[in-house]
Amino acid sequence: MVKEKRKNLTIVVLGETSRGDNFSLSGYSRQTNPLLEKDNVVYFPRTTSCGTATAVSVPCMFSDMPRAHYDEELAQHQEGVLDIIQRAGINVLWNDNDGGCKGACDRVPHQNMTMLNLPGQCIDGECYDEVLFHGLEEYINNLKGDGVIVLHTIGSHGPTYYNRYPAQFKKFTPTCDTNEIQTCSQQQLVNTYDNTILYVDYIVDKAINILKEHQDNFTTSLVYLSDHGESLGENGVYLHGLPYSIAPDTQKHVPMLLWLSEDYQQRYQVSQTCLQKRASSEDFSQDNLFSTLLGLTGVQTQKYQAADDILQPCRGG
Repeated sequence: MVKEKRKNLTIVVLGETSRGDNFSLSGYSRQTNPLLEKDNVVYFPRTTSCGTATAVSVPCMFSDMPRAHYDEELAQHQEGVLDIIQRAGINVLWNDNDGGCKGACDRVPHQNMTMLNLPGQCIDGECYDEVLFHGLEEYINNLKGDGVIVLHTIGSHGPTYYNRYPAQFKKFTPTCDTNEIQTCSQQQLVNTYDNTILYVDYIVDKAINILKEHQDNFTTSLVYLSDHGESLGENGVYLHGLPYSIAPDTQKHVPMLLWLSEDYQQRYQVSQTCLQKRASSEDFSQDNLFSTLLGLTGVQTQKYQAADDILQPCRGG
């Protein structure tokens, strides 16, 4: 296939309750990202969320409204970034394993993967994030044009952290194998939570490997961004959802990373070195997702804000 005719394929892995502090990519002392550390990703250690709960963060990050001016009512009644991308003729698919998309995917093709109840993958109506890949290979093989796929993970969602990962990811022990998390020691809680991050690492790496397998037909890229963080008993605070103004940083500091294939970097003249430099020295937030996705996919619209597109200063040599 002629290089210029190659289609674009972007995967967005939407994280849940994973906090930046526990990513070894962010400098955490435990190796919680052994696979991603080998994937040549650009990790953004200073990224903040729009809210401290999924119901706020997810519609906010897919809207064109920054956190400072976010209006939940307005977000429900105007186009989000996925609507705009779809209207530009790009195939959009949202696979969900986290109880719904809070309006962000209502007007694009979406499927509830949890309801498949795949054998060995699900416990009490909740599934490991591996289910998000079910049928994905076939979907990509049948894509007729460019594609954007969102994988909405259950990630590190508590309080049943121990149900988030299969047994082989139980690396840090002893764990807190109950939803009565206040009965566990903080070390048990952190161990269990870190195991969820280890599984997140596996899931995001698997998505990258799927993109690598399709590089003959597609120019590929991936974004990972968690919706909000989590409190793990620090100062007696657990879980998340505190009002933004008083919430601790652990609930607002989220992991974000970008993976661009070499083909993507060459075709669109994006400097990985420039991105790494930006990532290590600048602050980012979920406000960046809207225009970064438009920039990644090449969709032109008046709503695009170059200043919010993470890639923009690193384009064109």
